[in-house]
Amino acid sequence: MGATTILAADDGFLRVFSEPLRPVLVEAIWETLALVGFTLVIGGVAGLVIGVVLYATSPGNLWSNAWIFNGLNIAVNIIRPIPFIIFITAIAPLTKAVMGTRIGTEAAIFPMTLMAMFVIGRVVEQSLVAVDPGVVEAARASGASRLRTLLTVVVPEGFAPLVLGYTFIFVAIVDMSAMAGYVGGGGLGDFAFQYGYQQFDWKLTVVVIALLVILVQVGQYFGNWLARKARYR
Repeated sequence: MGATTILAADDGFLRVFSEPLRPVLVEAIWETLALVGFTLVIGGVAGLVIGVVLYATSPGNLWSNAWIFNGLNIAVNIIRPIPFIIFITAIAPLTKAVMGTRIGTEAAIFPMTLMAMFVIGRVVEQSLVAVDPGVVEAARASGASRLRTLLTVVVPEGFAPLVLGYTFIFVAIVDMSAMAGYVGGGGLGDFAFQYGYQQFDWKLTVVVIALLVILVQVGQYFGNWLARKARYR
């Protein structure tokens, strides 16, 4: 019996957890976790570097450099406002050249990471800019080098806002993972599109939404907890 027949045979919300959809759902959950996890780690590290460089090279800062700052700033300003569903289709040729394919979970991680790193870069920069300049001046006055000031004063002082910023980005990445499913990226978005939207099954779509909300709430709770720990350390 095919999936379409079973979809027509049962109107319950729990159908999504029964055969033959259960293994497909489990695979979609793992694909979503892979999309979100790899994007958050790779994009998070690259975005941290971009944000720190933006902060350090901004006018009047530790390594003021107009060429580097303006170049990164323009790149962030161009990429960050683009809706992800447009971005992922616009760079499809680049994704194909780098990943060898435009379809699948691995291929979707590439555009998600590119988008995330520039968005995170701006979040990191704004978090570090909020650090009290007096603390930076005091560190420099005490003889700390620019690199030591950046790594041992600025970044630790901005850690709590950084955690909250990364928590916000985590939610955005979950949203991107869902949109990636509509262009063959796999995950819960693809599952909801194939078995919910295309089968006119709103109940299955509601179940997928509930799973995404649970994922977001877990990430949000952990991020808030870590930010409180950092704030009162």
